Amino acid sequence: MAKASTVQQAPLRPDPALKRLDVLVGEWKLRGRTLGSQADNVSAWSAFEWLPGGSFLKQSFEAEFAGLTIRSLEIIWYDRESDTFPSMVYSNLAGEPIPYRYDIRGRDVTITTDLAGGARMTGRISDDGNSFSGEWRPNPGQKGPGNVAYDFVSTRVR
Repeated sequence: MAKASTVQQAPLRPDPALKRLDVLVGEWKLRGRTLGSQADNVSAWSAFEWLPGGSFLKQSFEAEFAGLTIRSLEIIWYDRESDTFPSMVYSNLAGEPIPYRYDIRGRDVTITTDLAGGARMTGRISDDGNSFSGEWRPNPGQKGPGNVAYDFVSTRVR
């Protein structure tokens, strides 16, 4: 009887640039409002965690957005060529993955998408790392689903 061979694999060494995403790791509660609203009409919960091996960051997301329920799963990774973090979002609102791109420099965070003409989020994580505020804006001239302008504040809950 032949002896089963054991395949040894070198441990994965994630790119050090991925450490820039550490500011997001944890659970967050979000409150916000669409432009022109007199009261908050956006609330959400999100959790960021590293997948085993440390090369991919997963975000689980649930929101009530101006009467619309959103649930999604996002996988974020590092692209050396652009020195940014592309992602794919799998949502109950779309039948195919939606691409996004994160750029994190210190406490400044920018997220962009080309969905429906494009939109951009600009935000900043507080010095203590426990709050995150920002705004989503559609690219100039774009309106419609996926491009609703709103402001938000997130608070770390864990």
